[in-house]
Amino acid sequence: MKTSVILTTLSCSLLIGLLSSCSGTKQESTTMEKSLYGKTAEGTEVFLYTLRNKHGMEARITNYGGTVVSLLVPDRDGKLADVVLGFDSLASYIADSPYFGSIIGRYGNRIGKGNFDLNGVKYTLAINNGANHLHGGLKGFDKVAWIVDERESKAGKVLVLNYLSKDGEEEYPGSLSVKVVYSMTDSNELKIEYSATTDKPTVVNLTHHSYFNLAGAGNGNILDHELFIDADRFTPVDPGLIPTGELKSVRGTPLDFITPTLIGARINDVYDQVKVGGGYDHNWVLNKPANVLGIAARAYEKTSGRVMEVLTTEPGLQFYSGNFLNGTHVGKGGRKYDHRYGFCLETQHFPDSPNKPQFPTTVLNPGQTLTSTTVYRFSVK
Repeated sequence: MKTSVILTTLSCSLLIGLLSSCSGTKQESTTMEKSLYGKTAEGTEVFLYTLRNKHGMEARITNYGGTVVSLLVPDRDGKLADVVLGFDSLASYIADSPYFGSIIGRYGNRIGKGNFDLNGVKYTLAINNGANHLHGGLKGFDKVAWIVDERESKAGKVLVLNYLSKDGEEEYPGSLSVKVVYSMTDSNELKIEYSATTDKPTVVNLTHHSYFNLAGAGNGNILDHELFIDADRFTPVDPGLIPTGELKSVRGTPLDFITPTLIGARINDVYDQVKVGGGYDHNWVLNKPANVLGIAARAYEKTSGRVMEVLTTEPGLQFYSGNFLNGTHVGKGGRKYDHRYGFCLETQHFPDSPNKPQFPTTVLNPGQTLTSTTVYRFSVK
C-alpha cells in the first residue's frame, strides 16, 4: 500500500542532546488550545482544537469529522484571512454540510453503482450520489465523532484523531482502525498524516475535503485563481462521473494545467469532459513517483498574493471547482456560498479503483498498514 518515509539526518552535539531529544526533526513553536464546540444529537461532546504557529497562521479543527473549521493564512501584507469554507456552528455541519473541511472515508470519491467484488465476494454499498456511492456512504467518516488521543496530542502539539470503523459499517468489510494526525509547521504548512489497519481484506481511500478560496472564504468566486497541476494525464469519466478506465492525455484539452492557467479560463468550454462535469470534477494522474511526497498542485490568488502548494504521497488528485455550490449554504459570518465560491484539491487514489484493476490498488489486507501524507503549504508572492 502507500508508504512515505522522510529521513532527516542531523549532527547533534552532546549539549543539544541534553537540551532536547535531538530526534532529527526541527522543533516547531506550534501551540494548541482546546475548547468545547458543542454536542451531537446523541449527547456526545465535540471539541475544537486550535493549532497556531509563530507567524499567526491558525487552523481550527473539530473532532467531528476531523473537520478543518477555519484556516487563517497571511497575505502579502501579513494580513490574516480564513481561506476555507465552512460554518459557524457544529449544528450546521451536522445538518447539511457538503463535506466542508472533513476527513473522507472509508472510500473517498465514487464507486460505480455502489458495488465491488473483493476476493470473490460482492459487496453492495449505499447509493447516495445519482446511481453511485460517494465519500463512504450515508454516514462516512465526515459524520462521526473521532476519538482524540489527548496524551499524544499534548506531547507533540499536534492533533491526533482515531476512529474504529467496525466490520459492516456502511457495508464495508473488515474492522478498519484509522489514525489521522494534523500538524502545523513554522513554514506555514498544514500537514495531514493518515494510517490504517484492518482485520479483513477491505478497500480504503482516505482524503481531505476543504473548499479553498485564497481571497478569503465568501469573497467571491475562485475563477481568477491561477492553478498548476503536475499531471500529464487524467481519468475521463462517464455522465455519472465514474472513470471509464482510460488514462488520457491532458494535452490540447481544458484539463491541461501543466502551464498555470486561471480556473475560469476554460471552465465553460464545449469539451465533453468539462460539460459532463459541469466544470472540473476529475481525477488527475500525478507525474511524481508513487509513494513519494512530491508536488501535486499549486494555486495562486493575485489580489492577496497567497500561494497554496499541495504535496502528497498519493497517485491522484481530484480537482473540484465548486460546481454544485448554489447559494443554499449560509457559511461563516452569514455569507452565502454561491456557485464556484470554493475549490477542492483532494489527494487520493483513483475513483472506482475497486472496479478498475488497471488502477493503483486500494485493497488493504490484514498485516498491512496504509500510510499517506498530504501537505498544504502556504506562501505569498
